[in-house]
Amino acid sequence: MSGDARAVVVECRAVSVRYEAVSALRQVSCTVHRGDRVAIVGPSGSGKSTLLHVFAAVEQPSEGNVVWPSLGPRENLRPREIAVVFQTPSLLAPLTVLENVAFPLLLCGSDETSAIDAARSALQELHLGGLEDRLPHELSGGQAQRVAMARVLAVRPALILADEPTGQLDYATGTDMLDVLDDALTKLGATLILSTHDERVAQRFTTRWTMKDGSLLETAA
Repeated sequence: MSGDARAVVVECRAVSVRYEAVSALRQVSCTVHRGDRVAIVGPSGSGKSTLLHVFAAVEQPSEGNVVWPSLGPRENLRPREIAVVFQTPSLLAPLTVLENVAFPLLLCGSDETSAIDAARSALQELHLGGLEDRLPHELSGGQAQRVAMARVLAVRPALILADEPTGQLDYATGTDMLDVLDDALTKLGATLILSTHDERVAQRFTTRWTMKDGSLLETAA
């Protein structure tokens, strides 16, 4: 990864995504630099999630192209360079909190000791110490979403994509989680792109993009 603070992390060039007769994205062009904090706002069905999937290299454009100049080729991006936080925590039910957080590191090839150490550190960063041995069903909604965030941070990715991560949380819990995430991102130096329908969440971000009917209408700082 480039050490240039303004290195381009991801760039879309006239990207469209179609599902049969439905256009999920329409000629979207945008650029995200290292260290950016971007909130994508818009109503349900506007294309926010699809754009995040394009950024994450899990969705192929029907037209146009997407590149990750400072991160490398598509096949090497996940889970090491790019990590995704979903609206629901999506933790693995049979695994403990510690095992859930360590799991992506093991997939990346880390040895078990290193993976466990990194997982413990990420849990501490998100104020989750003491929950290591709990199973997902023993957690509150806010705790489960924080564990999902710790799982992402443990990998130390360059780009974090968060799809409505506070959508299932009450405002106070969501605000607390975003406060902790902001501190962790500052230490990590990662780029964050987050989709939200909550104006109060969007106001926390230095850059806001507005989407409607698959089009990117505005990219305002």
